[in-house]
Amino acid sequence: MAPLSSRFDSQRWDASEQIALAIRRHVEQADLQPGDRIGTEAELAAEFGVSRPTLREALRLLAGSHLVRSTQGRNGGIFVASTPNEGMGLNLSESVRTMLAADSVSLDELLQARVFLESPLAGLAALHHGDETLAALEQAVLVAESLQPGSDAFNAADKEFHRLIADAAGNELLRSFTSWTIDVLQPSLAAQIGPRVRREDIIDQHRAILRAIRRGQQAGAERAMRAHLEHLRDVVAAMGDTPG
Repeated sequence: MAPLSSRFDSQRWDASEQIALAIRRHVEQADLQPGDRIGTEAELAAEFGVSRPTLREALRLLAGSHLVRSTQGRNGGIFVASTPNEGMGLNLSESVRTMLAADSVSLDELLQARVFLESPLAGLAALHHGDETLAALEQAVLVAESLQPGSDAFNAADKEFHRLIADAAGNELLRSFTSWTIDVLQPSLAAQIGPRVRREDIIDQHRAILRAIRRGQQAGAERAMRAHLEHLRDVVAAMGDTPG
């Protein structure tokens, strides 16, 4: 692995931005994982030949992307906080959470986006799933069968069902792009429409998705996921939360 400074060209961009890019590339190319140590401020500043304030600005940019974290003390230093894909997902989730809190986007709009994002994931899961995924999906459905929609336990099982499908799709980039649907939209949706959905409807829809995934039916899994999410849009529309 080439040293970090070999990927630093201060003539191209602002020094702190270039250092941030070099560190990001290092994390990706070295396949560093959350908790792995990158170095200390002193070590990195010396390697790049820049001042501590310049390095700290680069680290601030990376921390803002959820990529690194700094700790003090004898064993302190700069550590990986999340992978680049995970960091991208966290940033997107924060943006969607802010939009939702500011009422600049409606539940229906978010669900409409979710239809176009999660339906292909279900299709990919039908192609790439393993036996462990099928067993976990079945367990999530079984758990939800005896629970009341809107309850914490039902919401957790529902969230797990959709997370397993996203993981099984086998596309880390798509998974990052859709993480907001699980991290932000699911909790908000459950809180607002949980009491208004029928458990039997949700279970039947989840079983239809699972059945298509188990059979390896890509188009069928996509259709089943789309039907499930469109059903939720209908529930939201019945509440009057439709685009104005």
